[in-house]
Amino acid sequence: MRWATRAAVKLTLASPFSFRAERSSDGIQHAAAISRNRKRPMKAVTIVSSLIIGLTLSTGTRALDVDPQLPVYTPVAVGSARIKSVGSDTLGDLVRNWAEAFTKLNPNVKIEVDSQGSSTAPPALLDGVSQIGPMSRPMRSQEYEPFEKNYGYHPTSFPVAVDALAVYVNKDNPIQCLTIEQLDQIFSKTYLYSGGKNIATWADAGLTGDWATHPISLFGRNSASGTHDTFVDAVLAHGEFKDELKEQSGSADVVKMVAGDKYAIGYSGIGYLRDGVRTVPLAATPGDKCYDTSPASTYAGNYPLSRFLYIYINKPPTTPLDPPMLEFVKYILSRDGQIQTVKNGFYPITSATRTTALPKLGVSNDSN
Repeated sequence: MRWATRAAVKLTLASPFSFRAERSSDGIQHAAAISRNRKRPMKAVTIVSSLIIGLTLSTGTRALDVDPQLPVYTPVAVGSARIKSVGSDTLGDLVRNWAEAFTKLNPNVKIEVDSQGSSTAPPALLDGVSQIGPMSRPMRSQEYEPFEKNYGYHPTSFPVAVDALAVYVNKDNPIQCLTIEQLDQIFSKTYLYSGGKNIATWADAGLTGDWATHPISLFGRNSASGTHDTFVDAVLAHGEFKDELKEQSGSADVVKMVAGDKYAIGYSGIGYLRDGVRTVPLAATPGDKCYDTSPASTYAGNYPLSRFLYIYINKPPTTPLDPPMLEFVKYILSRDGQIQTVKNGFYPITSATRTTALPKLGVSNDSN
């Protein structure tokens, strides 16, 4: 389902995402990163819920105001506590910034952040090593089933930010658009999505002149990364990367390598956009319109690699969160927390997304 938008600086979105709804570990319909229907590749199918929001977007820039309906966080004194977060590298810096801002309000709360990849979140929650599990993709059944077997309930998840999984090239690269099919031909050696054609040089991708003769340098995330998994699923159709792809342990590292290599291409979260690179507009299928990574394209579901970023926690269904965890979660989902999201280069959740998340956390909708 795709909704019309108003092409103005004040952009009202009837529904911010056009992802396929997918049942994740807590039994709630969440937005999958991408439609996996290969007969209709990358097409928007459904959404999580109909959301009426008002966002201020500055056209031509990445400036973005937080949903004014999100409440300002009201600090509540809590006792001493230690909270550990283990999971997503994509969310790593953002979780650290949330933790730093929150602990200034509650100095007796210490929050440690370990961000080696989304795949590290489920076992850390299972073993009780962490209380928070940030993930840049939904948890898979093989990850939450051991948790459910051990505890008797699913881990609870909620969206905390919105990301355009960006395809980065060097700032001097003139490529104007790529299709998902072309990305498969560039990155994959199995070509499950595209059916066999190999794109090895920039001439194969459509560039001429000096660019034409140069091989494409490939950079991506390692297999611990949820960003890696999302890209493999959505772009490679669960295929395999080319052997020459240089895996990086961090999201920032991918972008740094592309900035330093004129003929490189890589993928990473939009929050890691920096000088020296640019993001490539993408088309879902050949002949479709190309869409950039702007907030407008992402919230509308037009940019093909749009996704939610999540936090997972271990919360028994009938047991309230302890006060330090409760207040930290409320901070993340508040206007103050989402201002930090924007500062980190990601796109904020909406008031409606927050409202959907709160009942699962045992928090009233009017709580701030």
